[in-house]
Amino acid sequence: MYDQITAMAKEIFERSVARRRDLHRHPETGWLEMRTSAVIAGILTELGYEVLTGSNVLDGEARLGLPSEEVLREHANLVRESWNTPLTYLTEEMEAGYTGVIGILRCGPGPVCALRFDIDALGVLEDESSGHRPAREGFASLCPGVMHACGHDGHTAIGLGVAEVLMSVKEQLHGTVKLIFQPAEEGVRGARAIVSRGHLDNVDYFIGTHLAPLDGPDDGAVTPATYGSLATTKYDVIYHGAPAHAGGFPEKGRNALLAAASAAMGLAAIPRHSEGASRVNTGTLHAGTGRNVIPDYAKMEIELRGETTAVNAYMEDSARRICEAAAAMYGCTCEMICMGAADSHHSDLALADRAAALIERELPDIRVSSVRNVRNWGSEDISLMMNRVQSHGGQAICMRNMTRMEAPQHTADFDFDETVLEEGIRIFSAVTCDLMQDETCKDTRQRGENK
Repeated sequence: MYDQITAMAKEIFERSVARRRDLHRHPETGWLEMRTSAVIAGILTELGYEVLTGSNVLDGEARLGLPSEEVLREHANLVRESWNTPLTYLTEEMEAGYTGVIGILRCGPGPVCALRFDIDALGVLEDESSGHRPAREGFASLCPGVMHACGHDGHTAIGLGVAEVLMSVKEQLHGTVKLIFQPAEEGVRGARAIVSRGHLDNVDYFIGTHLAPLDGPDDGAVTPATYGSLATTKYDVIYHGAPAHAGGFPEKGRNALLAAASAAMGLAAIPRHSEGASRVNTGTLHAGTGRNVIPDYAKMEIELRGETTAVNAYMEDSARRICEAAAAMYGCTCEMICMGAADSHHSDLALADRAAALIERELPDIRVSSVRNVRNWGSEDISLMMNRVQSHGGQAICMRNMTRMEAPQHTADFDFDETVLEEGIRIFSAVTCDLMQDETCKDTRQRGENK
């Protein structure tokens, strides 16, 4: 079976590259992944998967950081009219920001395995110079100011390739596979709505990954586990005051700008915590209409992070107290809107060791890193999925697939070596097939549902 997986991954490599490049040309940020979701749903449907979209994937009330209705409508018009979208699979719910897709393959009794692939792009203006391969070879972004600058187009292409491979060997599998194509990972906004819908509650094994540069701490092609991503909360902080003529009647004003500025200074002074690293950043502050008008409105975009979920909660409590106190000091009101959130995570080393042993045994040309469990100092809402699986008695890992990158992630000239697509397809498919040879977990689904 593993030789069959390797042969098929090689056979579909060019198709996977074409998919990645099509997605790269049509990047969509969080909750706008309408065309992306339609493409994924179409491919999975044609392969024979049970396909969930829209409110069957997401708890609408748990979505964070939604674009305005106007932005949703404008992007839907672009997708329908200009982007060669498979309209058969584009739904009204997708156009309303219910993006993301889950493909389910049922293979009788056995464990439930969930694989997660994030699908959104970033608000980055892509390099248009001839030195940038996507521009040179004609697959650069068609959406100015939006770009796949973090490799999620590659993640999606790997997931679709895995879907093909698993369907081809389904007669040899036991259990159920859930392929989760997650929207709105950037800003840690999307996973919560999938978790809240209950899709992780009966999962025995959960596997995710992220493309990573070869010059990191890993010394192989794949690291089977990561840990330690920073828990985080993102807020829009809105201050409302009262306007007044700054020269004539300053006492009648309530200065929202000064309240926000005072809060920004206070946030930077939050005492650090003895039980782990923490971060705070005021990224933007917008306020005021003119030099002689006391500002009655101010908006800050802030983020908090902590090495553990508990440390992040401490930062969050401190930030709320500071923001509200700053409002009171200037006679203003303060509203804090959560725009994104994630916990810290850890991988189950028993599952990581099993995956590593399988790769070394059955895919010996793919080198497993000697660093089996590497720290991830960013933030990732895959943590919410992993923690949900683990809280119900299942096991979870988040891997790293190493590849040569032309520039760092989140930059205008980011690109990666596409041979990692074939490696990723082989790794996900082989590990999943190994887990689905084992019927001993078939009762744990009931265990998960009863907890």
